Amino acid sequence: MRLHYPTNVKIAKIPCTGRVDNLLILKAFESGVDGVYLAGCLEGECHFLEGNLRARKRVEYVKSLLDEVGLGGARLEMYNMSSAQGQRFAEVAREMTEKIRALGPSPVRKKVKG
Repeated sequence: MRLHYPTNVKIAKIPCTGRVDNLLILKAFESGVDGVYLAGCLEGECHFLEGNLRARKRVEYVKSLLDEVGLGGARLEMYNMSSAQGQRFAEVAREMTEKIRALGPSPVRKKVKG
């Protein structure tokens, strides 16, 4: 089964979303990306016990930081899905792409290029 999702979605594979640090997310935005989403295990089914719960807390914290600095927390989301839900992954990628497209380009991108 081939999954079709937007070509502008870049995937960074990591063993657990619990390994995603606040700084990693912020550096992505600093580099000029328009949006970020994390796809982690279903809640209660994390292979590393509580990694997805830690990731959820970090995402909520970084969303508040993005709101404070004027980028908008809506540019960051966390989704929970099983590794067997490939169709859901592609659906979320399309959904997130449309959401970010509606928000427009990141204001940071203009400063990075300039």
